[in-house]
Parts: sequence; structure tokens; C-alpha cells
Amino acid sequence: MRAPIGNFDEAVPLPKALDLLVPPVAEAVRGWRGSVPAEDLLFVDSDPEKADTAVFVETYGADLAEASANCVIVAGRRGGETTLAAVLVPSTTRADVNGAVRRQLGARKVSFAPHETAVRETGMEYGGITVLGLPAGWPVLLDAAVVARDHVLIGSGARRGKLIVPGAALAELPGAEVLAGLGR
Repeated sequence: MRAPIGNFDEAVPLPKALDLLVPPVAEAVRGWRGSVPAEDLLFVDSDPEKADTAVFVETYGADLAEASANCVIVAGRRGGETTLAAVLVPSTTRADVNGAVRRQLGARKVSFAPHETAVRETGMEYGGITVLGLPAGWPVLLDAAVVARDHVLIGSGARRGKLIVPGAALAELPGAEVLAGLGR
């Protein structure tokens, strides 16, 4: 199957790529209940040495600059309690951590979660963390511009490989909240 975006040799529907996915992402695919069929969520292989956005776009297609989204894990603090959350914004922007994210989480302070915490809590590789397969109860903050896209390129949970998903499917993830202007 040909990928709807980018220049990839092959796109594999996620239910047929479970052995290529990290356990939390594979489990999320097995339990998928969204209105977008799981077969419309695709895995594309990529070189982990070319995972950083600029190099990735140069290698796999200029159209990916606008079609890619980055996931960051943040830690919101208020009154001695910490809330971990995922934030997904277009790759051409930065997450508004001290504004929109802080307000949405009702936190006094928000910062990027330490690498070790993000990896341990998600069960994913740093540099490939994605919004699919996150721990139950986590807020998943999605920029409205990402959800509006026909197809979005996101991490696969590992540095090798990416997922291509319809933006509308992201809005149906557990804990998903769609916000305008999350990325600046």
C-alpha cells in the first residue's frame, strides 16, 4: 500500500504491523474503538538516524513539514501534585507550555517531563513517543490544526518508524482534548 503523504516504500495498516510496534502502541491498536477504522492507521518504516524533523523531511518528503506533528510529555504541578500529560502540536510550532498547556491542566507550573520519566511512564522510546498507547487517565492535548488534517505523521513509540493517521482519529483517543492555538 502507498502512503497518502511522504515518500515511503510501503505503508502497512497498524493491525498488520503489531510486531513492529512497541507494546503500549500495539495494545492500543488491538483495543481500537474509534469511528476511523484501525486499518486506516498506517505504519511506515524509517531510518532512526533520520528521526529528527528537519532531516526526516529532507529524506522522506517536503510535504511532511506541514503534515507532521510532535508529541511532548509535560509535567504540570499544583499544590504538591504532578500531572503528566501529552501535548501534540504541528511540527512547525512549539507547544505553548507556559500559556495554553498550563491553563488547560490547571497547573501553577508546567515543564517538559524529564527524559527518564517520559520513557518509564509511557513505555516508549525517547524521540518516538506518541499519543497512541499512553497510560490511562493522562490528558492528551491536541492542537486543533493537527486534528483538522486529512493525514498526520506522528511518532510510532520508537525512533524507527512513524504512524500516518487521519487527524479525526486523534480526537477520539482516550483523554483527548482539542484546543485551538496549543502550538505557537
